[in-house]
Amino acid sequence: MKKKILVTGGLGFIGSHTTIELIASGYDVVIVDDLSNSELFILDNITKIAGVKPNFYQVDVCDTEKLNNIFLKEKNIAAVIHFAASKSVGESVQYPLKYYRNNLLSLINLLECMQQFQISNIVFSSSCTVYGQPDVLPVTEATPFKPALSAYGSTKQMGEDILEKTTATGHIKAISLRYFNPVGAHESALLGELPVGVPNNIMPFITQTAIGKREKITVFGNDYNTPDGTCIRDYIHVVDLAKAHVISCYRLLQNKSSENCEVFNIGTGNGISVLELINAFEKYNNLKLNYIIGNRRPGDSEKIYANASKSKEILGWQTQKNIDDMVRDAWRWEQKLKTGLH
Repeated sequence: MKKKILVTGGLGFIGSHTTIELIASGYDVVIVDDLSNSELFILDNITKIAGVKPNFYQVDVCDTEKLNNIFLKEKNIAAVIHFAASKSVGESVQYPLKYYRNNLLSLINLLECMQQFQISNIVFSSSCTVYGQPDVLPVTEATPFKPALSAYGSTKQMGEDILEKTTATGHIKAISLRYFNPVGAHESALLGELPVGVPNNIMPFITQTAIGKREKITVFGNDYNTPDGTCIRDYIHVVDLAKAHVISCYRLLQNKSSENCEVFNIGTGNGISVLELINAFEKYNNLKLNYIIGNRRPGDSEKIYANASKSKEILGWQTQKNIDDMVRDAWRWEQKLKTGLH
């Protein structure tokens, strides 16, 4: 019998790509998503790519009763992958309480349901924001946390702490994946990043400007202590990231974890500046982008990139795709959206 995986936020950017990879690896997938930051047509596109329609529940994970009912209805869930969370660094600086409520309550509800229904495996969507602005780069999993620069980063630090304390009781095993900056899209151009309103991430801002939805890109600050003055990030293709979740699930289900709560950096190990990303997009897609330099944005760290050697050694995972794949796939997705062929 196929193992059943519950994916919260499964119609979102990373969740939808992970769903595809799970189905391709022989799992049954149940999706829970409240559609607050995703669209229903993504479910149809998952079905087109995978040839299978996952069971879908439009439910907010913060709604204890409705979440409980899903666990009652869906028997034999083997593991949970938890993506459902508010995820904009900038917005979290403006509306911190929204982030603490959504991101912490959803995790607590999920863990309580897992305990009640005796489900012992969870893969948690963490983030490189847990490191704050680190003293030494690249960051390893042992790099000490600095004070979070945003409420979003704070909720990811707290989420990991909740998991560490909860798994210490021995009922649940967890893997936290600290990912860096996911970009790109599915090669079919049927799945990609779909921000509601004004994008908070750089890549959809680039593609929306390239296609004419946005007048210009604002680069937040060019006076950082980096070679070209703009922030440096570790951009990772979303398909590579999705595959790390499937490998983590398998590790939990095979009882191969070395401790109750494991953490892994999921990144390329390469730091790329915002201007380098813009230049790579222009060069590969033979386009010119309109961008201006603006003020620094609250909550942004200057530079961060991963040491992902632990993921390679222990999970057997490493990135397959490069910056050209990222800018090509993101642009194809944006073009497909414009044609209305969802």
